[in-house]
Amino acid sequence: MTGGDMSEPEASPSAVTMRDVQQLIARKDEIEAQIKAYYEVLEDQKNVGLEGPLVDIEGYPRADVDIYQVRTARHNIICLQNDHKTIMKEIEEALHNLHARDQEKRQRDEAEAQAEALQRNQALPVAFARVDTVTPGSPASISGLQVGDEIVAFGSVNTSNFQTLQNIATVVQHSEGKPLSVTVVRDGKSVNLGLTPQRWSGKGLLGCNIIPLKR
Repeated sequence: MTGGDMSEPEASPSAVTMRDVQQLIARKDEIEAQIKAYYEVLEDQKNVGLEGPLVDIEGYPRADVDIYQVRTARHNIICLQNDHKTIMKEIEEALHNLHARDQEKRQRDEAEAQAEALQRNQALPVAFARVDTVTPGSPASISGLQVGDEIVAFGSVNTSNFQTLQNIATVVQHSEGKPLSVTVVRDGKSVNLGLTPQRWSGKGLLGCNIIPLKR
């Protein structure tokens, strides 16, 4: 067991990994084990410790201790304690860099997710009405129309020419028995449906209620 500089070149912040931190901790544990072993050497030598005298009251080297072994142990403990301070600083910096990089990655991922969501929302056409109710078994229900669907196109009616619900009513009246192309926004996605206005057991030709959206 010997002391001395045990530090290694530090990894750049961008290259620090959890494995690097684990290796630093392993080196710290090794240094601590060596320091403990050298303290045990001092305890075996009449427990002289780091400050105990190595000469007797007359100034002669003590005969009851191995002076060379004690001095070597003391020197190595001092060197290892310096190494321990260095490794603790490296561990702190590595953990800081690792945390900073993970935080940066999370922020980058969140920014990308927000950008993608914004892009999807910008790509979707603007709705002018929303489906308020759908009666089971009705033409609207059979077509797949659902409550909450936001209508962006209903036959020839779209955002640019929609004025009132009468526009949709007119298209429905002139399209009885004929399939209409209906486009809605559902769960952030554009969905195309085929709806055929026709007589059924309920009221009207659709079996759903549509309300305009404020623009």
